[in-house]
Amino acid sequence: MIWQMIVRNVLHRPVRTVVSVLAVGVEVSLVIVIVGLTSGLMQETAKRIEGIGADIMLQPPSASVFLAFSGAPMPIKIGEKLAELKHVQAVAPVLLQFSSSGGVDVIYGIEPESYRAVSGGFVFLQGHDMEGPDDILVDDWAAKAKSIKADGNFRLLDHDFHVAGIVEHGKGARLFVPMQTLQELSGARDKASVFFLKCTRPERTPAVIAQIRQIFPRYEIRPLKDFLSLMTASSLPGLDTFIHSMIALAVAIGFLVIFLSMYTTVIERTREIGVLKSLGASKGYIVKALLSETSLICGIGIVAGIGMSYAARAAFLSLFPTLSILITVDWILRAAVIAVAGSLVGASYPAWLASRKDPIEALSYE
Repeated sequence: MIWQMIVRNVLHRPVRTVVSVLAVGVEVSLVIVIVGLTSGLMQETAKRIEGIGADIMLQPPSASVFLAFSGAPMPIKIGEKLAELKHVQAVAPVLLQFSSSGGVDVIYGIEPESYRAVSGGFVFLQGHDMEGPDDILVDDWAAKAKSIKADGNFRLLDHDFHVAGIVEHGKGARLFVPMQTLQELSGARDKASVFFLKCTRPERTPAVIAQIRQIFPRYEIRPLKDFLSLMTASSLPGLDTFIHSMIALAVAIGFLVIFLSMYTTVIERTREIGVLKSLGASKGYIVKALLSETSLICGIGIVAGIGMSYAARAAFLSLFPTLSILITVDWILRAAVIAVAGSLVGASYPAWLASRKDPIEALSYE
């Protein structure tokens, strides 16, 4: 009986119901997409760094685990000392440069030979390796996103590069240029941002790390096999706060719309509430009816929000193929719980207000 009344109430005001459902859907979708975008980008970046094939990564003191935020404060001659260490097979210095021209990119300035020795080399889909100072290698995802073809030209950092080859993604960056060229363009002559080390055997990694700590005690030394676990929102100052702020904004949107919707419902149905109370409906029954109606709207909104999340991910990936948005069951459930909690809190006051109405006054309400 109560559910028949609830369904009819929901269908009685279709516009208000649709707006409430969309508010909850936007709340759920915003939480899922924001978290999915940040976690997806971090996980995909971590996998690309691991794909380099190195065992150890050496960064300057207090360097961020996010390589895009690293500068170039280390002398490149450090690589010579690292190469002399016992159990070190190869050392590859890399200069990082952040670019926001035509998108957000992290460019790797590399020495092809040393980078090949550490990573095992690129898998070429088109073209060939870098041969001149103005050559550039582009991975397949970036090539698709920017419509780049091998043997074409690509302007980057106000410099015209020749696209020597298109390579398979997963070797660190998406754009690779000769280190000396990038040093000249960025004003970081004889500098490197990070050193990747390949040990003679993976089990030698702790011993090599111990040697490096003796020579460079203040530097950041990270084993690559643990890199993925370091890539979390809390590792980047401000990102965790941003995520929580966006979730709070989404909850506020859902809360306010549900509150307004249910408050309006109570005002519009004052006479109905009076009839119910005159027939013996208790305060608990009135509260249960209104909260049940909110739960139904919230449930439909959650389903709509999940669908909106997948639609938003598809739209983002079609516009920006290099993005990675990770939608997980864990965050779908969290977003649903957040939406339900916010909606029920938003409906609590209107439900309490309805339960306290005097049946005689309610029946006389015009």
